[in-house]
Amino acid sequence: MLTKNITTLPKSATEVTITVPWADLQPLWDQTVQQYVANLELPGFRKGQVPAEMAEKNYPAQIQQEFLKLAMPQALMQALQDTDIVPIDYPQYTNVTFAKGSDLSFKASITQRPKVTVGNYKAIATKRPELKPVADEEINKIIDDLFKRWLARPQGADQSAPATLPTAPDDVFAKAVGAQDLSDLKAKIRADLEGEAKYNNELDYEESILQEVEKMTQVDIPDILIQDELNRMLVSLQRNVADKGILMDDYLKSQNETMESLKSKWRTQAEKNVRMELGLAEVARMENVSISDQELMDEINKIQDNRLKQQFESEEPRMHLRHALRQTKTLNLLKTLVH
Repeated sequence: MLTKNITTLPKSATEVTITVPWADLQPLWDQTVQQYVANLELPGFRKGQVPAEMAEKNYPAQIQQEFLKLAMPQALMQALQDTDIVPIDYPQYTNVTFAKGSDLSFKASITQRPKVTVGNYKAIATKRPELKPVADEEINKIIDDLFKRWLARPQGADQSAPATLPTAPDDVFAKAVGAQDLSDLKAKIRADLEGEAKYNNELDYEESILQEVEKMTQVDIPDILIQDELNRMLVSLQRNVADKGILMDDYLKSQNETMESLKSKWRTQAEKNVRMELGLAEVARMENVSISDQELMDEINKIQDNRLKQQFESEEPRMHLRHALRQTKTLNLLKTLVH
C-alpha cells in the first residue's frame, strides 16, 4: 500500500513524499517492458520478438526511465485522492530511489490551487460614472478633419465631387462622404460618439467593481500565477509594438528597459490582476455560476474566421473560453448586486 507525507508550504507550494511497494509496482513494470519490447529490434530477433529478460539486460536505464514516467504521476494522483489539493502546474520530481524488485520512493513538488477568501461582495458600493454628453465642439472638430481630408483627396478620386469645391462643410460635402446632408452627418457622428462614450463608461464601471473585488480578496498568490500574468502582459505589449511597425528590441532601447526590468516594474500590477481574477472566480463558485455546453457552442459559432474557429475543436482552448465566459457572466451578476 502506498504511503505518503504531505507538507504544505507558503505560496500554495506543496511537497508530497511518496513510497510505493514493489508488489504494487510489478504489474506496471511488466507492462512497461512489454511496450518497450514491442518497438525493439536486436540482431537475430525481429521487431517485437526480443525476450523481455534480454531487453531488461541490454536497456535497463531506458526501461526504468519509461517506467518512472508512468509510475510517479500515477502514484502522485493516488496520493492526492481524498484531499482538496488541485495542482495547477507540472510536478517536479526529486529524491527518486528505485531499482527493479525494490520500493519506489520520491518527492513531488507542486503548486496547488490557492485558497481564496472574498469579503462581502454583495455590499460593494460603487456608482456608475457620470456619462458626459457629447459636446458640439467634438462633432465640429471631426467634421472639420473630414472636410480637410476630403478637400485634400487626389483629383478625380471622387467622381461625384462638384466642379467647384465648397469653402466650408456643407450638404454637398456631407453627401460625398455618405450622409444625406450636413445635418444627417452631424447626427451620425453624434450617435457614434455617444455609443463610444457609453461603451467606455461601462468599462469604467466594470473596472471599479473589479477593483473592489480585488481589495476584498485574500489569497497567498503562487509565484507561477504571477509569472504567467507578467508573460501575458509582455505578449500584449509585443503585439501593440508590432502593430506600430516597431521591433521589440528597438522599443526597449528607446525606453531604456529590458524584459526583466519591465517585469520588475509590473509585478505589483500583475499581483493585483491575479488577485482580482481569483476573487472573481471565487464569487462564481459561491454563486454557482456556470457556462453550459450550449452557451459555449453559441459563443464559438459567433466566430467568422474558420481557421480561428477550428482551434476550439481542442479541449484546452475551449476550457479557456469557458473560463472567460464564466468570468464575464459573474461580472454581469455583480453589476446587479452592487449599489
